[in-house]
Amino acid sequence: MDRIEGIYTIRELKNGEFFKLNEDSKRVYIRGEYDRSEKKYCCTAFDDVCMERMFKGDKKVFAGFTF
Repeated sequence: MDRIEGIYTIRELKNGEFFKLNEDSKRVYIRGEYDRSEKKYCCTAFDDVCMERMFKGDKKVFAGFTF
């Protein structure tokens, strides 16, 4: 089942799911694993695997789009 395009929290996404920080953003991220020591989710940029960012679970992101 595909996700409906819209706004979700990082916590609601599945591991490996694509998202953007907002609807107009060009950079696409991949949700990674939860890091218990940081209490955040580790996310990697789709086009640059060396770029990782940590986001709290309640961060609102845009998901369900096709690219």
